[in-house]
Amino acid sequence: MTVTEGGLLGALPADPDPDSLFDAFSSWAEDRGLTLYPAQQEAMIEIVSGSNVILSTPTGSGKSMVATGAHFAALANGQRTFYTAPIKALVSEKFFALCEVFGAVNVGMLTGDSAVNPAAPIICCTAEILANIALREGVDADVGQVVMDEFHFYAEPDRGWAWQVPLLELNRAQFLLMSATLGDVSRFEEDLARRTGRPTAVVTSVQRPVPLFYSFRLTPLHETIEELLSTNQAPIYVVHFTQAAALERAQSLMSINVCTREEKDRIAALIGNFRFTAGFGKTLSRLVRHGIGVHHAGMLPKYRRLVERLAQAGLMKIVCGTDTLGVGINVPIRTVVFTALSKYDGQKVRLLKAREFHQIAGRAGRAGYDTVGNVVVQAPEHVIENEKALAKAGDDPKKRRKVVRKKPPEGSIGWGEPTFQRLVEAEPEPLTSSFQVSHAMLLNVIGRPGDAFTAMRKLLEDNHEDRPAQRRHIRRAIAIYRALLAAGVVERLPEPDEQGRRIRLTVDLQLDFALNQPLSPLALATIELLNRDDPGYPLDVLSVIESTLEDPRQVLSAQQFKARGEAVQALKAEGVEYDDRMALLEEVSHPKPLAELLNAAYETYRRGHPWVADYHLSPKSVARDMYERAMTFVEYIGFYQLARSEGMVLRYLADAYKALRQTVPEEAKTEELSDLTEWLGELVRQVDSSLLDEWEKLTNPADEPLDEPDERVPAVTTNTRAFRVLVRNALFHRVQLAARRDYAELGALDGESGWTAQEWQGALEPYFELHGEIGTGPDARGPKFMMITDQQPELWQVRQIFDDPAGDHDWGFTAEIDLDTSDEVGAAVVVITAVGEL
Repeated sequence: MTVTEGGLLGALPADPDPDSLFDAFSSWAEDRGLTLYPAQQEAMIEIVSGSNVILSTPTGSGKSMVATGAHFAALANGQRTFYTAPIKALVSEKFFALCEVFGAVNVGMLTGDSAVNPAAPIICCTAEILANIALREGVDADVGQVVMDEFHFYAEPDRGWAWQVPLLELNRAQFLLMSATLGDVSRFEEDLARRTGRPTAVVTSVQRPVPLFYSFRLTPLHETIEELLSTNQAPIYVVHFTQAAALERAQSLMSINVCTREEKDRIAALIGNFRFTAGFGKTLSRLVRHGIGVHHAGMLPKYRRLVERLAQAGLMKIVCGTDTLGVGINVPIRTVVFTALSKYDGQKVRLLKAREFHQIAGRAGRAGYDTVGNVVVQAPEHVIENEKALAKAGDDPKKRRKVVRKKPPEGSIGWGEPTFQRLVEAEPEPLTSSFQVSHAMLLNVIGRPGDAFTAMRKLLEDNHEDRPAQRRHIRRAIAIYRALLAAGVVERLPEPDEQGRRIRLTVDLQLDFALNQPLSPLALATIELLNRDDPGYPLDVLSVIESTLEDPRQVLSAQQFKARGEAVQALKAEGVEYDDRMALLEEVSHPKPLAELLNAAYETYRRGHPWVADYHLSPKSVARDMYERAMTFVEYIGFYQLARSEGMVLRYLADAYKALRQTVPEEAKTEELSDLTEWLGELVRQVDSSLLDEWEKLTNPADEPLDEPDERVPAVTTNTRAFRVLVRNALFHRVQLAARRDYAELGALDGESGWTAQEWQGALEPYFELHGEIGTGPDARGPKFMMITDQQPELWQVRQIFDDPAGDHDWGFTAEIDLDTSDEVGAAVVVITAVGEL
């Protein structure tokens, strides 16, 4: 391990004993105007002394500073140190922060789809990455220290295993476990000390640098908000448990005068030429100019950053968002307002857990911004109404008994001030084990040197589960092992080999098979089955890639809803009876191109590679659907009514683009597939370039200061290859509408340039009298039907020819493409000039 001096490392003492390390780090912090809090000092003393530390202090108490000190101590002692976080965004954020402190040459990152400087002495990664390293290399892994942030994710049902495995396997490492909501950690304290042989210190503090004050309000929310604004309690984060509720609340608060005229002018100046797209973007533009923000995971990243930036400038007085706030948000919040203390968790409506409540409430009051933080819980509407009725009855017992109390709405769960008081006083629930056994786990353990049976037995019998659960895991592990043996993926050896193995793998696993698109090898094998000469080859390759990606559930649900709506109309037109229609509709789903081929390939591949059974192949069409419909991002969002989920849609498209770039080998690429890939990348970049800029920057990191994200959008016309596809799609979209004789939609597209619905209809009727239909197959959107007749620096003249049944190819339309206007809007701007015989 090579450490290059720079940044904080310049403070490394010549003799790194505990006292000098503590003094060096404290002095470095003081030089930056920071004084360590008592809990930070206590944690750092334990860390430099070699102890494990469980740091359970409130949000805003400086856990990140302790983590930085831990990395500093590890490097001083020649140890490799790992920082883990639950989500890639936090890993990336920490990577850039540590680059600034330690120098980019000393910091690496592993997230599954990005690997930057992987041999660096400091590695930022997701918990799953470290867990798989621990399984693959065991106690001999080159991991001297582990800093696990947001350790309460240990209790997550699907992912908690990744927080547990490093504790079980990395017995030589020093651990720093951090969270604001850990609850009772005595079990972890004893377990870590036993496994690592190190003292384990629990550092807790209920004293926040910024104290919190809790209140339960019986006034209507508008009145509560107005009072908080008038008493200088902004910025206010109004917490909801659905994205729809957050947006509706923000719009309803527009009646409150939130900002002064001067503040609104400052907001407008900060927004500048920021590009808001149609739909939600226009709504957000109106809200933020009024001083009200929206913040949730379904938004485009650039919109969330805009809201955060305006809040940091003190201009976003109210932010309506979801409980993703509890995972982290870069906003100085003074007051958190809960609109409810219950939520739907995907299965049922339930009350918030104490951990959830404190995780969200802890975001109120930020050190350096506030002297106090406020947590306000808004009483349910039925409770407010009941209190009003009781107040009206006064002290008369008879009148009070006659008051008919309203009940919670049907389907909700009742709660009131006693629930609020209980949550305020309650400690976070103890963390519960979520250990899991998978094919990947067995393969990793079998692949390491030594006796896999002994290693696996220790993992299965000495984890944090109770005995009945351990027995279930043992049975599953035996079943997986037998399947691997039967498939010939592993084999028994008559004698231990030179590395002490009694069983070994018979196949070479790609190094990151469990970390980065585990179905990528299956995708490669399936692509080899496709016919490169088929006109549909590029889209079929895209479908193979899409089948390996995580399902964007909101899109697939919207596709199914629209498909069923269209099917209902078609079945009604055919006279199918209601009961029969309902039965037939059960078979209607979202589009699944190549489903039969993909499922057959999956089953064949699984027989030789049983571990893929841990992963779900899911044929679907989102990027392909958008391309085949020749839609822009805004048109696609509007078509499926996905305005509240556009951030999720764009992330999916960005993942599809990255997977195309990373997975498809050069020998499988064609000109048409390269065009498709470039189109997809440029589409994502024009909507929100941050999703690709950071990924592409990470592939070529440099040891230089990292600037704030650049909100300027690259000119769409500079990528000529991608822009040609955008132009071709914009023209072909009109061909599709013309083929359906959808004159209203054509008029909506081109009415401003004089081509109204009536104009389009008048121009196309002679064509349909002659030919009857317009072809829209793969050939119809090819280059021989779309030609650039004149290509000037500021204007393109183009011709789109119709694919008529007779093959005459003498009808179509001509258009101009204004390049400057296209750059302004980030899409091909088409102005129709003529429709008819060419």
